[in-house]
Amino acid sequence: MRVSRTVRRRRRLAVAGLGVGLVLLGLGSACSPFPQVSATDQTQPPGSTAPAPSPTAAAKPAAAPAPVLKPVRKGPVPNPDRVAKAIERVGSPKAELGAVVEEVFTGKELYDHDGDEPVLPASTLKLLTSAAALAALGPDHEFTTRVVNGAKGQVILVGGGDPYLTDKAVPDSYPVRGSIDDLAAQTARKLRKSGQTTIKLGYDASLFSGRAWNATWPGNYSDQVTPTSALWVNEGRHQGAPRDSDPAKAAAQAFAKALERHKISVTKISTQKAAAKAKPLASVSSMPVERIVEQVLLTSDNDGAEVLFRHLAVAAGEPGSIDEAQDEIKKLLTGLKAWDKKTEVHDGSGLSRENRVPAEVLVAVLRAAASDDHPELRAVLTGLPVAGAEGTLRSRFTDPAAEDGIGFVRGKTGTLTGVQSLAGIVRTEDGALLAYAFIINEPKDEWLAREWVAKASTALARCGCK
Repeated sequence: MRVSRTVRRRRRLAVAGLGVGLVLLGLGSACSPFPQVSATDQTQPPGSTAPAPSPTAAAKPAAAPAPVLKPVRKGPVPNPDRVAKAIERVGSPKAELGAVVEEVFTGKELYDHDGDEPVLPASTLKLLTSAAALAALGPDHEFTTRVVNGAKGQVILVGGGDPYLTDKAVPDSYPVRGSIDDLAAQTARKLRKSGQTTIKLGYDASLFSGRAWNATWPGNYSDQVTPTSALWVNEGRHQGAPRDSDPAKAAAQAFAKALERHKISVTKISTQKAAAKAKPLASVSSMPVERIVEQVLLTSDNDGAEVLFRHLAVAAGEPGSIDEAQDEIKKLLTGLKAWDKKTEVHDGSGLSRENRVPAEVLVAVLRAAASDDHPELRAVLTGLPVAGAEGTLRSRFTDPAAEDGIGFVRGKTGTLTGVQSLAGIVRTEDGALLAYAFIINEPKDEWLAREWVAKASTALARCGCK
């Protein structure tokens, strides 16, 4: 019986495991749900001659249920010639192309088109920033926003570089984000306990130093990114369009309003450096770095990426400046064997048009994140959007030649004027797991270039290339 292509694809989607190295197992229990009383716990009435009961035979452990998904296995390594033919059948992107495809576990190169040449990566550069942040800080690290005592009658709001600090907590949300309202509630309780109901408010965003605006960004990017600060609320956009020009001051103003809702009056707001040994009053924590990385990659969040970029320097004990972050990302990625002397990184988001990254560097980061040697980097993979399903890939893969990539291709997008890129992971039809990077610069047609990277990654998913 002939089965339609659509039905075949749906069957494939139904059994596909999208996560890499993530296996969902049902957990069987060896314990009975009811407590068993041993023979020594049973007692007889005084003087009774009744024999003690025989010990109850131990119940057999319950059999563990079958795994929900089969463990990820290493598939056959594809034939490079067949991989090349699969990509070439997509046609030429008619542009400058940097492209590399490698088998994840062995590192075998399956396709290379100027993969060692530095090209403008756009937002695929966020893969480098994310991997470096996870390596420097660890996946479980959290950033703390604090309130401490200042001079008499003053408290100071101290930014800890939480990229997702919100104005109000969202009940039962996951992952939990730190909120200004929670911080104000804690602070108000402490102040009222000490008899204070009127204060002056200072704010301290000194964790990040130097320029807030990257010198390589055009001025018209103000609708794409907020001046980077260690203290902001709602990603520097809490007051609406387009973005807060002074996000630290705006966060302090939001905190003052929250305090007033909790019956604390604020008479003055000003910048103020907190003393190193200032007495703490309240604090809230960010979600873990691994969740931050996933959010940054899923949504291609420029602001979150720039905050993570500055944290690279802070984690090394250096000033949280752009220059120091540039030095640290090179050191961290060199340690991960994911750096090339031709690489140039000027920011964390990929907005700078002076960035240059060879495609093979992106693939090296992806392979490191998938390896057993670096489990701390796994969020680089789990944060990749799924084609046709979520994040920046949700509305893509609409061309009939790319539909078979839906649900199978995972990738980080990159888009600037004159740049279309996609880098991620994909499992082929015969089970091989591949890391790929396709970067197009100066295409004759931007739309066709965007469709080309979708079709090329789909060609890998459909590849039976043993």
